[in-house]
Amino acid sequence: MSDLPTVIVLAAGGGFRFTGDGHKLAQNLRHSTVLGTTLDQVVASRLPAVVVTTAALADLAARHVASRDVIVLPAVDSMSPEPLGMGYSIAAGVAARANSPGWLILPADMPLVLPATLLAVAAQLGHHPAAFAQYRGRRGHPVGFAAELYSELMALSGGDGARRLLSRYPAAAVEVDDRGVLLDIDTESDLGLLRRVAAGSPEMPQARGVSSS
Repeated sequence: MSDLPTVIVLAAGGGFRFTGDGHKLAQNLRHSTVLGTTLDQVVASRLPAVVVTTAALADLAARHVASRDVIVLPAVDSMSPEPLGMGYSIAAGVAARANSPGWLILPADMPLVLPATLLAVAAQLGHHPAAFAQYRGRRGHPVGFAAELYSELMALSGGDGARRLLSRYPAAAVEVDDRGVLLDIDTESDLGLLRRVAAGSPEMPQARGVSSS
């Protein structure tokens, strides 16, 4: 067992608000894709990782991490009355690395989160049951949880993320110089902003924040 927390990359969502051609995680970014760039950042941190995704993106994920670290869930159907949801994905990732000393939750559509940011949040889990990255006082991702919250994480289901755990347990805010903790992709406009920031633009994301883990 590694003594480092595991990064759980959430890549099983349908991304239905993105109306461009293809899945938002398969869009080009830098010299890779959105998902590929996210995973390269995680690999560069040298933290153990697992990717929770669907069959449609499993091959893409396996280009960047070992196949054993890719967990394939049933595809999310926009017409389904009961999509699996983010809570289910988090629980699946935690179950796959149940012996980890903690877990960092990172949505796959946040490819600009720096390796140093992942390490900074991970370091706090030895002192706090929960921690999260923030930029200029605005909360973002990743969000981390220590092993003591295993049962609570395993109980997550449906669209229920882990936000309520942050309100129930003392959480450390880790201030980082990393705009990427606020930049996720829901729409084509979001992707355009992310591409500009990746190319060096000083633009800031709007105050809507990022989707809850």
